[in-house]
Amino acid sequence: MKNRQVILYPLLIIAFVASLIFVTNNYSFYDRPIAEVTQTETTDSTEVIDLYDNKDELFTQQITAELKNGAHKGQLIHLSNEFSSSKAYDQEFRVGQKLFVSIDENNGKHTLLTGTIKDLKRDTYVLIAAWIFAIIVLIVGRKQGFFSLISLVVNAVILSYALDRYLDQPDRNLIVICSIAVILFTAISLLLANGFNEKTYAAIIATLLGTFLSLFISYLVIWLTSEEGLRYEELQFITRPYQMVFMAGLFLGSLGAVMDVAITMSSSIFGLYEKNNNIAVKALKKSGMEIGKDIMGTMTNILFFAYISGSIPMLILYLKNHSPLGYTLSMNLSLELARALAGGIGIVITIPIGLFTTIFFINRKRAKL
Repeated sequence: MKNRQVILYPLLIIAFVASLIFVTNNYSFYDRPIAEVTQTETTDSTEVIDLYDNKDELFTQQITAELKNGAHKGQLIHLSNEFSSSKAYDQEFRVGQKLFVSIDENNGKHTLLTGTIKDLKRDTYVLIAAWIFAIIVLIVGRKQGFFSLISLVVNAVILSYALDRYLDQPDRNLIVICSIAVILFTAISLLLANGFNEKTYAAIIATLLGTFLSLFISYLVIWLTSEEGLRYEELQFITRPYQMVFMAGLFLGSLGAVMDVAITMSSSIFGLYEKNNNIAVKALKKSGMEIGKDIMGTMTNILFFAYISGSIPMLILYLKNHSPLGYTLSMNLSLELARALAGGIGIVITIPIGLFTTIFFINRKRAKL
């Protein structure tokens, strides 16, 4: 084990350094022009007062940058940037940052190029964050953490492929596509992280039953209430049926929480059985329900806060513009609350499903002894 660690850590360091060098010098892989900021100067500022007497200050920033790719590689380009003191919809750029730019077509060959800033090149920051996440997972999870990272990458590829198939042929049913994806996500994630054993099989069955049952209950409630109270305004820019896209989001959103509950129930009950092979089924049921009650409250709260937190900026925007509280909440929280409730239903029903599924596999294992 120590020999593996001696080899693994240097390999991780080499991979991190190599990937960082690649990302900071991958300009040729982009079609859009990229420029590195070499000099900045703030030249002007203006005070702005909005309709509600809120003060803000606008700054004009003159930027000189060096083009890193394309036909003008190595040349300097002059850019102008306006940013506010709040920086809510804009930002101030610093020396060393890389920017996606567009070059003005009417530039002369021997004059300083001019252009417009399109966006900030962020792949280096994303890579560093991804490496921090991966290293923490490997330190804490070790072998299981490694397989968890693999499952995460595989699941991301599957999701991307599934959405591509739906976008290519919109007449396909998105719920059916997501159903197949959910089965693959569950099997890959749990088998890679926990191996091929009865504990994993019980968790897979409990996850699939809990997820599909929660989707059915959610659909039934939406159908019986004729979708009253659901505001699809945040989905207005998509060109697909709102309800189908929303239900697919419910489906995938419930999966993570349900899977967590299922593997927790399975691992805990199998842990009790492995410590005492003669433990009675009644005692396992009682202990399993106690474990389920302990995790039920925290998991439902996690779902609630995870979904609601994304709506905080819009809530602030609506309330700042003096929108009525009821209108603000219905416009921004109806879909989020529905997602949280659907996930909560999945969590609650997965607890007994996971309990009895795990006990079934334990009894099956006892019968073979």
